[in-house]
Amino acid sequence: MPHPLYVAFVWHQHQPLYKSRVEHKTLLAGQYRLPWVRLHGTKDYLDLVLLLEQYPKLHQTVNLVPSLILQIEDYVAGTAFDPYLTAALLPTEQLQPEQKEFVVEHFFDGNHHTLIDPHARYAELYYQRQDQGRAWCLENWSLQDFSDLLAWHNLAWIDPLFWDDPEIARWLEQGKGFTLADRQRIYAKQREILSRILPQHRRMQDSGQLEVITSPYTHPILPLLADTDAGRVAVPNMILPQQRFQWAEDIPRHLQKAWAMYLERFGRSPRGLWPSEQSVSPAVLNPIAKEGFQWLCSDEAVLGWSIKHFFHRDGSGNVSEPHLLYRPYRLETAAGDLSIVFRDHRLSDLIGFTYGTMEPKQAASDLIGHMEAIARSLKAHQTSGSTALDDPWLVTIALDGENCWEYYPQDGMPFLRSLYETLSHTSDIKLVTVSEFLDEFPPTETIPAAQLHSGSWVDGNFTTWIGDPAKNRAWNLLTEARQVLANHPEATEEANPAVWEALYAAEGSDWFWWFGEGHSSNQDAIFDQLFREHVAAIYQALNEPVPDSVHRPLEAHTGSGDHAPQSFIHPFIDGRGDEQDWDKAGRIEIGGARGTMHRSSAIQRLWYGVDHLNFYLRLDFKAGAKPGTDFPPELNLLWFYPNQTMHNSPVPLVELPDEAPLNYLFHHHLGVNLFTKTLWFQEAEADCRWQSRMTRAQIGLDTCVELAVPWADLQIQPDWSLQLALVLSDGGRYRSYLPENALVPIGVP
Repeated sequence: MPHPLYVAFVWHQHQPLYKSRVEHKTLLAGQYRLPWVRLHGTKDYLDLVLLLEQYPKLHQTVNLVPSLILQIEDYVAGTAFDPYLTAALLPTEQLQPEQKEFVVEHFFDGNHHTLIDPHARYAELYYQRQDQGRAWCLENWSLQDFSDLLAWHNLAWIDPLFWDDPEIARWLEQGKGFTLADRQRIYAKQREILSRILPQHRRMQDSGQLEVITSPYTHPILPLLADTDAGRVAVPNMILPQQRFQWAEDIPRHLQKAWAMYLERFGRSPRGLWPSEQSVSPAVLNPIAKEGFQWLCSDEAVLGWSIKHFFHRDGSGNVSEPHLLYRPYRLETAAGDLSIVFRDHRLSDLIGFTYGTMEPKQAASDLIGHMEAIARSLKAHQTSGSTALDDPWLVTIALDGENCWEYYPQDGMPFLRSLYETLSHTSDIKLVTVSEFLDEFPPTETIPAAQLHSGSWVDGNFTTWIGDPAKNRAWNLLTEARQVLANHPEATEEANPAVWEALYAAEGSDWFWWFGEGHSSNQDAIFDQLFREHVAAIYQALNEPVPDSVHRPLEAHTGSGDHAPQSFIHPFIDGRGDEQDWDKAGRIEIGGARGTMHRSSAIQRLWYGVDHLNFYLRLDFKAGAKPGTDFPPELNLLWFYPNQTMHNSPVPLVELPDEAPLNYLFHHHLGVNLFTKTLWFQEAEADCRWQSRMTRAQIGLDTCVELAVPWADLQIQPDWSLQLALVLSDGGRYRSYLPENALVPIGVP
């Protein structure tokens, strides 16, 4: 029988345990250090399913992590307070100086393009801080300014789907002059929205439109709980913690608690499990099946490692071997069979990191176009010659369901409406829950359990959570505390629940995500402190002395110098160097901080990053520096493609030193005249010649220079590695290059 292309969206809703476990001068034990459950709860969890409900033909899957559910319930009950909320509910005349500093620093947390700029009063206060500085705000802002900021930080996080509520509409129209009573009512509105999240998910699951799944209790990396040596499966030379963590008995504890919580909230047993960070290994399968779960999901990289296959993609980013990825697999365990689905990493990332920068209808059309391309590719593999799909194929798109919408206009509502409207009126693509697909089409292919790769959604390995010195120090602290608990056999979960709750919290994956290199935020120190508080609580619940090492930060939380990109970026190309736009970019210090050659360089810093559409570059100037006066007026970007066979040509400049990397041969060249803001683009041809090509690159030049170069200009394949040289010239004559003695490494998404 002919089939549509089946597509399973799986939205992962998660927050770590922000509840503090120790007394603090500004925080009582049991209260929250960060507000993200409350703020994302008013912006991201309820609206996603309410919007879906308007399109009853479309079915989806949502994962509600137990640690998120517990915290939502705390806020609904009115027992959760965080420093942001405490400040927002204070009369402004009672704000202490340190609280005012906290408000000025943190009450603009969020993407200013989508959360702040659309609201005139909020934007006014934000740009006062940006232009005048924090000290100026503390000295010049009135109590009414502070009251308006306290209101807007909470009001702006309320999802646009709820803006037709009369009270919310009145606040948005009011704009300024907010009172303490207004702020108290905004908080009440937040609790009202939060109180609807779980009942709405249960109703939609009971109606059949939604499948709700769960994760291990506090979101631990199960393979690393079983054995931290699992890190060496994908990275054999990984430097592991001094002490090996091997507590596989903690895995069923996390699974049992998740199962019991789900059963109580949803009145039925869960079927699906989102393993934390989509991390799996052979060691975790038996306890998952034994607990009664029927299916789980992971990433295409894990599938590739498991079946010894590297997934190739064409120039549009579509998988060349769709019959391997777009199907469920069977995993045989001693406790019974499990099904596993593997997400399309690129499609998931397009929603998570790229579509927010596109016009919503165009982004929705692009996603549907990828689905149609998958169907065409599958049909091309058929031998029947049919114009319909002969077999049932399942495309799994699975991603974080909360953070990406902050970068979309109106929190993603126009994008999702356009997507859902189109999908509701096509018979060629059918949105399903994972379980309803598996009920009708059980897996026919098997991956032997022992053959399943040990890895996660990040490059199929665990380096995001282990192997870095700071991450390893955290594992050592956790291992020592776990052993102390094991030395107290009388401390059962029934006799001493506090110690086990502290252990579960410390075993969560999120702390390790933020430690060391790779990821950073302006709250790294708080994550460090929270992790160590959870570890300390293990000792305290056992009446054991807390080691000094637990009281010391795992790393120095200071601004870093050179570092690689931490995530995709999507900067506005206006030459202003917006700090939020570039905070996840790679960074290379040039002037004053790197070598002697550039100690007095007018170009101080180089930033670089990518998304699925463009490569981005930014150069920061010394204050007042001008092209042609303080540095050469021409910038040349030259791309070097290691290990690729193609035509290449030398740098098209005269007076060029014969030294690496300047004497390399390059395939693409983008020239920039910083005087006239004009661009020219060339591609190497035979006989070391350069041929002019069209470019859609963008330039912004004001306080810095910003460039966006589309991947379509370079016409290269996804997953390629390339390197970039930056050369400064004047009238076609070489003057200097940067960074010193190096090329900039770039990975194509």
